[in-house]
Amino acid sequence: MVSGQQLTSSLRTDQFDFHLPGELIAQKPIDGPRDRSRLLVYERKSHQLKHSQFRDHAAWLQPGDLLIMNNSKVIPARLRGRKAGSGGKFEIFLLEEITHNQWLVMLKPGKRTRPGTLIEIQTAAERTQPLMCEVISKTTDGHYCVTFHGSKRVDEQLEDIGEIPLPPYIQRTGKPSKEDQERYQTVYADKNGSVAAPTAGLHYTPELLETLRKHGVQLSWVTLHVGLGTFNPIKTEWATDHRMHEERYEISEDTMRAIQAAKKAGRRVIAVGTTSLRVLESVASIWSTDQPARPIKQKTNIFIYPPYRFGLTDGLITNFHLPQSSLMMLVSAFSSPGSLEGIQILKDLYAEAVKERYRFFSFGDAMMIL
Repeated sequence: MVSGQQLTSSLRTDQFDFHLPGELIAQKPIDGPRDRSRLLVYERKSHQLKHSQFRDHAAWLQPGDLLIMNNSKVIPARLRGRKAGSGGKFEIFLLEEITHNQWLVMLKPGKRTRPGTLIEIQTAAERTQPLMCEVISKTTDGHYCVTFHGSKRVDEQLEDIGEIPLPPYIQRTGKPSKEDQERYQTVYADKNGSVAAPTAGLHYTPELLETLRKHGVQLSWVTLHVGLGTFNPIKTEWATDHRMHEERYEISEDTMRAIQAAKKAGRRVIAVGTTSLRVLESVASIWSTDQPARPIKQKTNIFIYPPYRFGLTDGLITNFHLPQSSLMMLVSAFSSPGSLEGIQILKDLYAEAVKERYRFFSFGDAMMIL
């Protein structure tokens, strides 16, 4: 039976802190093709650390390796509007569709916003009738439930009314540029639903994907729609008190068969990004390679931190993450599965990346752990 397993542990959140000079937070994509970013490679068995370029990462892969990639597409989730009557400015951040034209959102400003408030959405194109958003209720976690009036689905209008949201640590004045919107999307993004990019995949070009195929590397797809909470720092003193938000994921029967065949043949399954890894380990908790392959469509709130025994994942390609974040905890766990040693290992890797002036976060460089 193949299954992931979270082992008992008590961890302080500040164990995952590290010093990051502000100038290493990438504010724009690397000049030139996406795959010109740098790559830090860590081999767990030998404890070897090597510096490379992302465009050369096929050199670290073997024919028959299976790369699992998240094909979720970032939607233009940030809307701008004015309060009907007074004209007060609002920013609406779409989080998740509840039912037809009813969404869970973040509102700015939101503290004094009451149910019944009407917001007129600003649009890029002229309309005879403005799109109206009505605040229905406030949730216990400070978000809002809103309804968009009109028969046409809001998600079909987002190219007109919304803009791609960039993470708050990427400083911009005004709306994201055309380059921002293009580069904050993977070249294989296919299914609308994310409000933040699965950033490990941002380094791939069509040419690099073709190079991998010619090298004998297999590519398969999963879909996990990334929620806003993915990148949030953990605010609880004890990491184990943190509760992850739920995210929707899908995995096809074809991808399940590819995973099954790879594991039975002893070939590696490598997650491109922490989102792909979370899908793999969510699947591992409910399915084994001895069972028939089947499509799965569910939600997951899996929280992976050291120590953790991984069920399906043999390698990870990822970016450099925020201090004290759930993503850093996940990568720490993967750096030394089943033990707490991965915490110090990852901090040492990050210290090396800082020393060598790697670029951090969404538009930054990448690392590979094998």
